[in-house]
Amino acid sequence: MILSLALLTAMMRIAGLSIDPYDADNMPFYVSGIGLFALRFGLRDRPWRHARAIADCAEYYGVFTLLALMGAVASYPVAAMTHGFHDAALQRIDALLQFDWLAWYRLVAATPILQSLGLAAYRSIYLTPVILFATFAFTGDRVAAHRFLATFWLTAIGTLILYAFMPAIGPFSYLWHGPIAYMPESEQWQQGLIPALRDHSVRVVDLGHLRGIVSAPSFHAAAATLYINAAWRLPRLRWPVVAINTAMLLSTPVEGTHYLIDIILGTVVALAAIGVLHRIMPRERAGVVPMPDVAPARRRG
Repeated sequence: MILSLALLTAMMRIAGLSIDPYDADNMPFYVSGIGLFALRFGLRDRPWRHARAIADCAEYYGVFTLLALMGAVASYPVAAMTHGFHDAALQRIDALLQFDWLAWYRLVAATPILQSLGLAAYRSIYLTPVILFATFAFTGDRVAAHRFLATFWLTAIGTLILYAFMPAIGPFSYLWHGPIAYMPESEQWQQGLIPALRDHSVRVVDLGHLRGIVSAPSFHAAAATLYINAAWRLPRLRWPVVAINTAMLLSTPVEGTHYLIDIILGTVVALAAIGVLHRIMPRERAGVVPMPDVAPARRRG
């Protein structure tokens, strides 16, 4: 993580970008960080039954939030150093796959219930990790938590590397040219923000207003794949997590303004990260054995 932070700092400098540490929009991150730090180190060795589990939760949430934040920020200097847009190629691939994004969008735009459900599903990207980390913490499965965080980190890196070769404004901006019948969650930030990053008219990254500018690969698709993989060994969580993340995947073309190939690439990146981690740290070598679903945390102290 330290190496990643150093690389991010160098990328920001090369791209002429900075973060204002005194911006009031950063306050939620500071408060959350202090709170998680206090829980992690304040409760870890307390004799209270659930102290260790809560401390572990704080650790996992803190690391996950930091990784997600670093990945989102890193997309800005990566975008600033790209050239051109690859929407034509991505759309041609979708046509070969017989995926009609405009028909998908028109269906959602004409169906308010799909808009509400799709928006809720798309925003659930941070719900599943909360459930997974709580489960890992209260079962004492630190190895599973660390493996999940490692695959999340590898997936973020892989996504950003591929994104550097295929920046795009997304199908909503590229294909839809009439009055906007329904504004998706991701809106149309790419077509204005990416050129502004390239010509340095945007120089400060506002942590409180980070925009999703990565089209391909889709990180929502990658995240859904990681979440389903992590929950598959947990009987009570398996199917609820599959349902939530299948809904998130179905919402991603419109709410995330993604081509179908974006979603396929995101899934491939996540599967590759899972495979790489398994090669580096096989479950057997890591001492991981099948666990019961959720058992009470053992008393420690």
